[in-house]
Amino acid sequence: MPLTTKEITINMGPQHPSTHGVLRLVLELDGEVVVSCTPHIGYLHRGSEKLAEARTYQQIVPLTDRFDYLSCGNNNLGYAIAVEKLMGIEVPERADYLRVIVAELSRLSAHLLWLATHAADIGAVTVLLYCLREREEILNLFELLTGARLTVSYVNIGGVRRDATPEFFRRTKEFMVEMPKRIQEYNTLIMENRIWLGRTKGIGIISYEEAIDWGLTGGSLRGSGVNYDLRKVMPYAAYEKLKFEVPLGHVGDVYDRYIVRMEEMNQSIAMINQCVEDIPDGPYKADIPMVSLPPKDRVMQDIETLIHHFVLVSKGFPVRKGEIYAAAEVPKGELGFYIVSDGSEKPVRMKVRSPSFVNLSCLPQMVKGHMVADIVSCIGSIDIVLGEVDR
Repeated sequence: MPLTTKEITINMGPQHPSTHGVLRLVLELDGEVVVSCTPHIGYLHRGSEKLAEARTYQQIVPLTDRFDYLSCGNNNLGYAIAVEKLMGIEVPERADYLRVIVAELSRLSAHLLWLATHAADIGAVTVLLYCLREREEILNLFELLTGARLTVSYVNIGGVRRDATPEFFRRTKEFMVEMPKRIQEYNTLIMENRIWLGRTKGIGIISYEEAIDWGLTGGSLRGSGVNYDLRKVMPYAAYEKLKFEVPLGHVGDVYDRYIVRMEEMNQSIAMINQCVEDIPDGPYKADIPMVSLPPKDRVMQDIETLIHHFVLVSKGFPVRKGEIYAAAEVPKGELGFYIVSDGSEKPVRMKVRSPSFVNLSCLPQMVKGHMVADIVSCIGSIDIVLGEVDR
């Protein structure tokens, strides 16, 4: 009797730890070779965009923390830029520098957790312990600056919630001296490890043209050699005043995406150092009483200021009628906010362009023809967070 083979269908996830969240992949396999892969999402859907339509513009800021909850500072910034653009608000220069510091610290924190989990998925568990050591220090800095460690809600419409202290700047400078040495430690552990190279080189290749066609952004796009970074092409906050490079890959495989993000961490360190050195004096939020909350010490001492604070928090402020799209370069790619206003205190519609959602759509193309074990490498290399895939 002749030997026959048959393709089989299996589920990977949604409980699988290396899918980086509640993601289900339906795999068609020929032995251990992937014939097709269909992602199934929606297990974490919270209706964040619909929730935003029932809240004032100021109340939406904490909602943005919950998209990519590993990079809250960047999420806050992307949303604030959109509302400020719609209202025509000009942010003070000091606030712009503080925003960049928090955004780049958030990028470092997110990339550290990406490397920790990506390496652990492939088998390099030691790297996880090293990365979490440095990430803990970044969370300590967030706590010192904002009072929170993860969902910071620091960037506000018109500026930032509070000014930074001399101690924050001192500890940030000290950490930036140590961080490049730590990145070199990570590279020493895995960059030339033959197991790491075997699991990443030539795996999940996305060409220059394919990356553009799929609409990829962030490290997933730049790993394929496409020179596109919103901080360069459409600078916001204080980025146009900073000197930094945009790292690019050449092949577009898992290894290139790893190299790009490692160099992005070095560039973030350079930007933070420049901001700490060059930050100007001045206000940390725009002097617009209808938008900016008054200082807390005055709220506790003056009845008129207390009433002003109460009205702003309870009723919000009207935003002129119109629509806007604005985006920020977050660790995963381009995070965009499309907002429609009817002139009231709440948006009529808010649509979020989350980079993890778009980048995930390319996964079936990446894994086709590879082994089941290579799916784990590919998922880690596009660095998704299901909080912003499902929203």
